[in-house]
Amino acid sequence: MYVTSETTSNGVSERPFTHDGISGLLRPPVTRCSFAVAAIDAPGHGNRQRIEQDGQFAAGSKERMSAGEPIGPLVTRHNTSPAARAVPKWQSTPDALQDLDHVGASGRVGFWGVSLGSEIGVPSAAAEPRITATDFGCAGHETLAEAAAQVTVPVKSLLQWDDEPVPRDVGLAFFDAFASREKTLHTNPGRHAGIPAFGPESSQRFFARHLVRDLDAP
Repeated sequence: MYVTSETTSNGVSERPFTHDGISGLLRPPVTRCSFAVAAIDAPGHGNRQRIEQDGQFAAGSKERMSAGEPIGPLVTRHNTSPAARAVPKWQSTPDALQDLDHVGASGRVGFWGVSLGSEIGVPSAAAEPRITATDFGCAGHETLAEAAAQVTVPVKSLLQWDDEPVPRDVGLAFFDAFASREKTLHTNPGRHAGIPAFGPESSQRFFARHLVRDLDAP
């Protein structure tokens, strides 16, 4: 892993990095959350190599939008491909991150993602035993059901009631598929991109509760 630079704003540091040819961003632990946060480019995004299927999806989406047709079914079908390509990188990235002193190898790992991030996160959580808490949303393609049934860690799930790509019955079935004994469903009125501004705050509290040791200690 190579950290390429560091900037700080309002007490929060950001460190762009590259790992195994993939670009990412690391935010070391801060007082508010007490845990580090990292993100990497998804397949077909950022500097990740694009395959022919990615180009076909982009062209198909543009054509449907120009014709005023919904792109939801096209999105959910396409997302299975980048999700499969993303899981190995999400297994190797924590290896490199946990070698850093301010992250450490003994910490718990969570996964947060919406839309494509959920499509990537569910099979990642099923495959990676270090992931001990998950926060998913705006997803529900039937191909995720098998992986969701292998997830037993605490789950927080988000459902937008009027989501265009993910009908609410599909989103509810997605939530029901998780095998976790502790799982919570948050629903909001609104469309796929209409997640309320308070959503990230709820996610922060969820991960603080499950990832930070001795959270209630003085």
